[in-house]
Amino acid sequence: MKTMEECRILNNGVQIPCLGFGTYKAAEGNTSDIIKMAVRCGYRYLDTASFYQTETYVGQAVQESGLPREDFFLVSKVWKEEMGYDQTLRAFERTLQNLQTDYLDLYLIHWPKPSPDYEDWENLDVQTWRAMERLYREKRVRAIGVSNFLPHHIENLLASGEIVPAVDQLEFHPGYTQEAAVRYCQEHNILVQAWSPLGRKRVMGDELICKLAEKHQVSQAQICLRYALQKGVVPIPKASSEERMKKNQDIFGFELTKTEMYELDTMPPVGWSGEHPDRERVSIDK
Repeated sequence: MKTMEECRILNNGVQIPCLGFGTYKAAEGNTSDIIKMAVRCGYRYLDTASFYQTETYVGQAVQESGLPREDFFLVSKVWKEEMGYDQTLRAFERTLQNLQTDYLDLYLIHWPKPSPDYEDWENLDVQTWRAMERLYREKRVRAIGVSNFLPHHIENLLASGEIVPAVDQLEFHPGYTQEAAVRYCQEHNILVQAWSPLGRKRVMGDELICKLAEKHQVSQAQICLRYALQKGVVPIPKASSEERMKKNQDIFGFELTKTEMYELDTMPPVGWSGEHPDRERVSIDK
């Protein structure tokens, strides 16, 4: 990958940009200004979700950009409380209305369980996936996938579904690489995307990240994003300033060495959000 416009190919042949823009908390103050700024900076892959409450603002930014809809890659997700066959279909309609579009490029199940102790999650996921498959067959979405699904969650879908998820969006960054889940996805031709690809303050301040940033004359964030890129993962960073948006794009002019990648692979655990699909959320000092 040499530019952010270059694409990876999903398992159904759909092209997906190798770098996205995350919109979680990107509409604070109830405006689309930050998302419009991202579009002006060149981002075309816009990641949202019903839970984020930014779909409306993403739709506004796309409409007011003056660019054709097909220039954008729009992604949203069905939330925990919207799961199930009929509920997912209704949630999808709301998402289309919010985004002012008649199709999505990618639609994901946000979490595999409404809560860690939800007993009938296998059946709920299967019914939700049936709805996703219907939307795909009706060509209302170009690709379908999951988010925060671990191998055993995906195996449940594969056992009864007909379509292999195209994507699994996971928390992924140096210090929290979810090696088993990433390896499983890559072995099954499921593209991994990274939410929170920059980790948190402790990741940015880690001595190895700082050392590599100084060596390559880039920011700590650029090190994290380049790491994801070289791992075959599509990073979806967030930013609220034009300077950071542009820096996050500038990750194609340097390369981490094999040794540096090994060092990042084996960093001590750091920067985890505390979120896990099978466990109660853990409160962690960032």
